[in-house]
Amino acid sequence: MNKKLQDELKIKLSGVLPELNERQRRILLAAEAESIGYGGIKILSNISGAAVSTIRRGIKELKKKPKKLISVRREGGGRKRSVETNPELTKILQEIIEPETRGDPENPLRWTCKSVRNISDALKKEKLDVSHQTVASILHELEYSLQGNKKTKEGADEPDRNRQFLYINKLAKKFLKNNDPAISVDAKKKELVGNYKNVGRELSKKGKPIEVNGHDFPDPKISKAVPYGVYDIGDNKGWVNVGISSDTAEFAVESIRQWWLKMGSKRYPDSTKLLIFADAGGSNGYRSRLWKKEVQKLSNRENLEITVCHFPPGTSKWNKIEHRLFSFISINWRGKPLLSYEVIINLIASTKTKTGLSVKARLDKKTYKKGIEVTDQELKKINLLKHSFHGEWNYTIKPSTKA
Repeated sequence: MNKKLQDELKIKLSGVLPELNERQRRILLAAEAESIGYGGIKILSNISGAAVSTIRRGIKELKKKPKKLISVRREGGGRKRSVETNPELTKILQEIIEPETRGDPENPLRWTCKSVRNISDALKKEKLDVSHQTVASILHELEYSLQGNKKTKEGADEPDRNRQFLYINKLAKKFLKNNDPAISVDAKKKELVGNYKNVGRELSKKGKPIEVNGHDFPDPKISKAVPYGVYDIGDNKGWVNVGISSDTAEFAVESIRQWWLKMGSKRYPDSTKLLIFADAGGSNGYRSRLWKKEVQKLSNRENLEITVCHFPPGTSKWNKIEHRLFSFISINWRGKPLLSYEVIINLIASTKTKTGLSVKARLDKKTYKKGIEVTDQELKKINLLKHSFHGEWNYTIKPSTKA
């Protein structure tokens, strides 16, 4: 070690050593000596005036693994978290996130999306000085996630979008208060069944990734899985019916019926009403005649008064099933090839969250035909009552002997 480096080390130690106790000085000198290597003990002894034996003792202590970090602060010391100093913070934060339903953090449906910095600024207006990092931490605990800009603007051209969200939110609260089921439904994207690449990464030994097929071009001969999900908003439970053919209205309603038989009727044994939230398009779209006809069949078969509320066109990502069920299924099977229907069912059924979400799944082996038409005469037999507000989106189908 040259003289210049020794002089720099001497200056550094002269400022630090006087602030330390005997043991701390010994450990620091030992650490510096170890970093120098051969001859380090003698150099540190000359610089600090400490005995060679003292530094060697420090090296022995340094090599012993401490049982735990020694804290100079009393138990529970340090700055308390914002939510501890202000128990109302979480409630106020939720009220800011949902301005259309301000004052009630228990809303079953959420659609407002803001950045953590904007929320932090809003909290400051409430005389709460909370950083955006703290806001992000609280939102993470509440299982919120950021939505991309493109998603937050979906459906912006629909003039009654927000009024529809308010309407379905009001109905959801009413059903849940009366202990009647309110479910969110949708079809997840089709998945290839076989040794194909699945989006995401999975921990494995370095240099030994899971090998999959080099190509996954569309091929009618390749089996596909069609997961249709039902999310029970009040119970935080999910149901997925995995089809093997097409995502049709008949398949969608059969998936709901299977949920009712396996889960719903057991959770709500005294209920004669069911509220369904569905997207505006797809197999459960508001323009689908077959959807309404199949819902009527379900109503008749299970003696249920079924109310359906569709999300406004272009707002499918606000459907609660997307971020309360499907997102966690995707996380659970990321990076894993969906080798068979059995693998898919097992991966879906093993999906769980810290907030208590659990999921059941079944394989639906029935083949559903596309292009089934419903005549005007069949449509008239449906016992459908349109609501006064956007009756095309909101309607109730009651049991009938006509359909």
